Amino acid sequence: MKRGAFAYPSGQIYLDGNSLGLMPKAARARVLTRLEEWEHEAVSGWEHWFALSESLSPSIARLVGARPAEVIATGSITVNLHALLATFYRPDGAKRHLVATELDFPSDLYALRSWADRAGAELRLIPSRDGRTLLEEDVLSALKDDVALALLPTVLYRSGQLLPVRSITRAARERGVVIGWDAAHSVGCLPHAFHEDNVDFAVWCHYKYVNAGPGAPGGLFVHERHAGLVPGLAGWWGHDKRTQFEMRPHFHPAEGAGAYQIATPSILALSALEGALETFDELGIDAIRARSLELTAYLIERCARELPEFILVTPREPAQRGGHVALVHPEARMLSLALRERGIVPDFREPDILRLAPVALYNSEDELDQTVRVLRELLDSGQYRHFAGQASAVT
Repeated sequence: MKRGAFAYPSGQIYLDGNSLGLMPKAARARVLTRLEEWEHEAVSGWEHWFALSESLSPSIARLVGARPAEVIATGSITVNLHALLATFYRPDGAKRHLVATELDFPSDLYALRSWADRAGAELRLIPSRDGRTLLEEDVLSALKDDVALALLPTVLYRSGQLLPVRSITRAARERGVVIGWDAAHSVGCLPHAFHEDNVDFAVWCHYKYVNAGPGAPGGLFVHERHAGLVPGLAGWWGHDKRTQFEMRPHFHPAEGAGAYQIATPSILALSALEGALETFDELGIDAIRARSLELTAYLIERCARELPEFILVTPREPAQRGGHVALVHPEARMLSLALRERGIVPDFREPDILRLAPVALYNSEDELDQTVRVLRELLDSGQYRHFAGQASAVT
């Protein structure tokens, strides 16, 4: 769709955009502009950097189906999650326990468990019947009367399963359970409706499908019905911008999600995000989702026909899958290293999952054809087994 807008690695087929998206040329340009401003203006640059995070909120809101005041670019997923748990986790008598899933990204569980331990509560993990996906009925059955808060992934990071956010959120609210979502593997890949779905809060990153660079600022959503809450972790960057530099001793939170900012942001990192968002403003997330579904469907069908040795764990149903395709093979680790040796960059997750992410903005069917063909050659020849005993790539 916009391959020319990215710095695509020469001679490679890049299918790891679900871990780190490629660099948009507009992101480079924005960062260089800010470097020049820093060089020539020094501290005076803050006159136009001061509200940079807030200026990005309209673009981010379009990605997650929110109102601009409900979102902010700040922190990182885990930092933002702690800030939101400090606000929304209010154990009250028997209603004190936390719910997540056993398939969650570990950092979410670390954060949740720290709050459960502090409150003397349980962190209950929803089990997976097959070790890779979840059933909605199992999620709903975990939302019991003694549960105070649940945090769930929009898309499971291993299998790529997309959970039904709206129906689960509705059930949680009916049962008096605060519901938050980790949208790391869906923002920038598929549309959301966090406001309309009445989600309490959400967190995500911008370095995967949004392509804002390694360590890019994260994002968070807080529904406007919670606008009166005072953040549990207050910091000076979340202060009302109109009086922030009066340096008052008491915290007066900004309106909306901006109150959940804690520390002074990296202007260079926000500038890369600013550039990355230009493509989404131009194309729209609905068009990007349509193309993503075309590519994942194409890859799934090719794998089913030509790679029967692999077990597909990503749902075939479009409404139930995110933006990557997960394939299980007992020697997936060695195959992933062999692909990289051939110039194809996949992703591997222990113990046996090969993840391929055909990103709508820059991947093509021809690249998927080549990837499947190389995998077939590797399986037939066994020329991947010389990687036995070698460590996997970092991502």
